[in-house]
Amino acid sequence: MIRVLGIETSCDETAASVVALDAAGTPEILSNVVLSQIADHAVFGGVVPEIAARAHVEALDGIVEAALADSGADLAEIDAIAATAGPGLVGGLIVGLMTAKAIAAAAEKPLMAINHLEGHALTARLTDGIAFPYLLLLVSGGHTQIVAVRGVGDYQRWATTIDDALGEAFDKTAKMLGLAYPGGPNVEQTALHGDASRFSFPRPMKGAAQPDFSFSGLKTAVRQAATAIAPLSDQDVADICASFQAAVADALADRVARALDRFKAEFPDKADPALVVAGGVAANRTLKAALQAQCAAAGFAFVSPPLKLCTDNAAMIAWAGIERLRAGLADNEDAFSFVPRSRWPLDSVSTPVIGSGRRGAKA
Repeated sequence: MIRVLGIETSCDETAASVVALDAAGTPEILSNVVLSQIADHAVFGGVVPEIAARAHVEALDGIVEAALADSGADLAEIDAIAATAGPGLVGGLIVGLMTAKAIAAAAEKPLMAINHLEGHALTARLTDGIAFPYLLLLVSGGHTQIVAVRGVGDYQRWATTIDDALGEAFDKTAKMLGLAYPGGPNVEQTALHGDASRFSFPRPMKGAAQPDFSFSGLKTAVRQAATAIAPLSDQDVADICASFQAAVADALADRVARALDRFKAEFPDKADPALVVAGGVAANRTLKAALQAQCAAAGFAFVSPPLKLCTDNAAMIAWAGIERLRAGLADNEDAFSFVPRSRWPLDSVSTPVIGSGRRGAKA
């Protein structure tokens, strides 16, 4: 059996988890402890990096202890330590990675510096046993990407946002409309009472050959609509939320359809193609229904891990560590000298564009 302790501190969740893989190749999450900082940041309407980093410092030791206790394994029974080293808020990354380095050095355990996006990319193999290759749609507060996942450490980014991430667009829309933080769930809940046909918002990039995303123009349209009818009634806010969400669903389905076609063309021998959707925005039921319909029409399985494993968590980091150990990609010496990265793309070859997670070209 392999047991890996994972640590995640890339944003506003302090998390630790122990994941095991038995001799038969069956994974098991032995513990998964997550401390959310939502209440600490809600008053500011978004995550404040310094507050997040300080909260990680205060909480992480206790979270790691709780994860070990819940797993039933002591540190001597842990085979390796895996920690998120990027991308994310650099203050939080420093806290998590330095803690992992200290634990690994003191316990003489291998250490792995894990890309947070790789954690999302591989989670469906932990929960659903998905075989390579498959298509990944990552939709979160900081990332909106379509990635061909061909193997551990083998990722090709096919599309990304050219401006804002989808989760960011939801949060900013909520803020414009006076909804509480976190914005995404509140926009979805408010939209349940709205008329999605009242406002004719644009479907960004719909019809474009390259399946990239764009959401800044949609946000502008929302602001203009809200300003034109201010002051807003509760029904106005609900109608704007419903219309915004419908526009996002249409645009997302169109972009994904392009990627599904490309996947079938590039992997014609894949008998059971799958689209994996990960990230906090994957919890939105309207978006999920649109993507499920698109997959059904194209002959793809639709796979979305449980929400607790789609949002930031340490089980996905521990699992990525296990995957890397099995693939022979764990380099202990490099991990101990690794410096946290605020930007760290899964695919370092694709041309940088805004929102791709790379510095340069306005990224």
